[in-house]
Amino acid sequence: MAIKFQYNKTSLQLLEKQLKVRVRALPTIKSKESALRMEVKRTKDEAMSLQRQLEERMAGYDDMVALWCEFDTSLLHVKDVTLDTRKIAGVQVPVLGKVEFELMPYSLFSSPSWYADGVALLKDIATLGLEAEVALLKLEKIEHARKKTTQKVNLFEKVQIPGYQEAILKIKRFMEDEESLSKSSQKIMRANQEKRMMMEENNHD
Repeated sequence: MAIKFQYNKTSLQLLEKQLKVRVRALPTIKSKESALRMEVKRTKDEAMSLQRQLEERMAGYDDMVALWCEFDTSLLHVKDVTLDTRKIAGVQVPVLGKVEFELMPYSLFSSPSWYADGVALLKDIATLGLEAEVALLKLEKIEHARKKTTQKVNLFEKVQIPGYQEAILKIKRFMEDEESLSKSSQKIMRANQEKRMMMEENNHD
């Protein structure tokens, strides 16, 4: 990224201000990136753990396959899901709130005794499945924020800060050269003036 500047004091002050802002902000952005990196790992572990639990429950569900043939799965369905949000390292992430189920009426007398357990198991599996989905959504959001923060760290550290430093150095060198040039011009002018004055004095004599 080419930094636009002019070879003058105003441009120098402006660049120094911009540099200071970035140098001051860099540690904060770096610590945010580090926090997000840790959160990505934690959320990834959480999502994998929920996925494992879900697979284990489903395997248990398979063991009862003979019984499930008798079970009317239309009895239960998810009526509503509430998603809450919370902030993690400055990022709004989804959190599973309330899961509302709707259970169709069924006869306790004519249905098998294990129906209540079947309903509880289905609720359990559905909730776990939703938790796993939300964990993946959360992971996606945190990973996206982490990537953007890493890009910002790299932009500041590798492009903008060195760019501003280089531009400041160029202006300072130019101004120093200009100053020394001006001083040497003044010296030459002074020497010429003195020479002229001496010549005039000699002519008067």
